[in-house]
Amino acid sequence: MATFAAAVLAAAVPTAVADPVHAALAERPIPPGLLANERNTIEVFRRASPSVVYVRNARLARDRFSLNVTAIPRGAGSGFLWDDKGHVVTNLHVIRGADAVSVTLADGATHQAHLVGYDERKDLAVLRIEVTEASLTPLQLGDSTGLVVGQKVLAIGNPFGLDRTLTTGVISALGREIPTAGGGVIEDVVQTDAEINPGNSGGPLLDSAGRLIGVNTAIYSPTGSSAGIGFAVPVSAVRRVVPQLIRHGKVRRAGLGVTVLPDYVAERWGVSGVIVRRVTRGSPAAGAGLRSLEVGRRGDVERFDVIVGIGKRDITDFDDLSNAFDRYDPGDEILVRYRRDGKVREVRARLVEID
Repeated sequence: MATFAAAVLAAAVPTAVADPVHAALAERPIPPGLLANERNTIEVFRRASPSVVYVRNARLARDRFSLNVTAIPRGAGSGFLWDDKGHVVTNLHVIRGADAVSVTLADGATHQAHLVGYDERKDLAVLRIEVTEASLTPLQLGDSTGLVVGQKVLAIGNPFGLDRTLTTGVISALGREIPTAGGGVIEDVVQTDAEINPGNSGGPLLDSAGRLIGVNTAIYSPTGSSAGIGFAVPVSAVRRVVPQLIRHGKVRRAGLGVTVLPDYVAERWGVSGVIVRRVTRGSPAAGAGLRSLEVGRRGDVERFDVIVGIGKRDITDFDDLSNAFDRYDPGDEILVRYRRDGKVREVRARLVEID
């Protein structure tokens, strides 16, 4: 797990965007004689930057005397167009606590946005803007499962409010974990040395073909500015979460129908895995034969089941279990491994939707 001296999950102070001079410079002819890598960088930026947006978070305040309502800027970040229906993806922390959210497109037009849904566990949120005139160009989705360390990446965002800023780098590491504000852990995070600063949050991390491979989410920094270690939520998670947020306004979580003991109890008892506290009657867990924790007449714990594996994944703590279920939908049948009386058993169970 990545260790943070300071995990910067805050947006930059908003400033003006949509500079027409900047836009004109971005469309200059590509000079002849450039290296192939340079031309690739320029072409990817020009294709992808129209899909990147500027997200501003505001608090509404009413004047005591005039009763007029004023939007006071609280912060800002980045986002990108998911489809041509006005859905915008960003980080949840970019808009957290907002009374009003606005989205500025690449053409400089600013639109009020409403929240469609969010997932605290992945720090993702979906907004929607009502656009009738503008032509929206969503980003092409890539695949984060085949990424390799050393692969070229590009980040586009609004660091410190500077619109559509491009930085480049490589994938520095894979399989990282970062903590979320809700106390969970995001797995399989992509680490990059592409410059990511406050305000880049919610913007896209792209491969050299211009495909989305991650959502820039956090940086490791003792100072608050980029130290060359940035983290992006992988597009594999984005592909699972965003369609559910658009359809349901939330993520439909899959589970077995059990409650479990906290990790500190398992550590105190010297147990590796997740201890089942209670099995809901009629649940998949009950059908698979798992049992609730048994307590003797004197109040001593006599027997309990420990979940140690889901599918091919070993389970050592609650974060492992929660992230394992993230890969499945309600209705999926999975293999569950659990330990009882020192013996590991394997059963199959069909997952259900849980709150």
